[in-house]
Amino acid sequence: MAEGWLRHLGGDCFLARSVGPRPSHLHPLATAAMQEVEIDIASQRGKGFDALQSERFDVVVTLCEESAADLPALPGRPTVRHHPTDDPTWIEDEFGADINEFRKVRDALRDVVAALVAGG
Repeated sequence: MAEGWLRHLGGDCFLARSVGPRPSHLHPLATAAMQEVEIDIASQRGKGFDALQSERFDVVVTLCEESAADLPALPGRPTVRHHPTDDPTWIEDEFGADINEFRKVRDALRDVVAALVAGG
């Protein structure tokens, strides 16, 4: 969702990549929550940290403790900012995940990305 927000709010001024220590599929409720704000992330795919080794970044934003702890040394020594965000898939019951949890994360990520785009 953060990658979708950066593409939407930052336009061509930013290069957005979603990576993590254990990349997985895009949760359908993440796609649905972003579609509610007219941002299509359906074509995005998770990638592992190794995908970062061939590119240079000015800023890397980590969203979970695992990513912050496992982030490898990156070319060019980018600034790393940590913005802990709840994982909405952790809040699942016998009926599955709750779209409202994805909406909360979506809105929190919008604020994080908007501040980044604004230079904060």
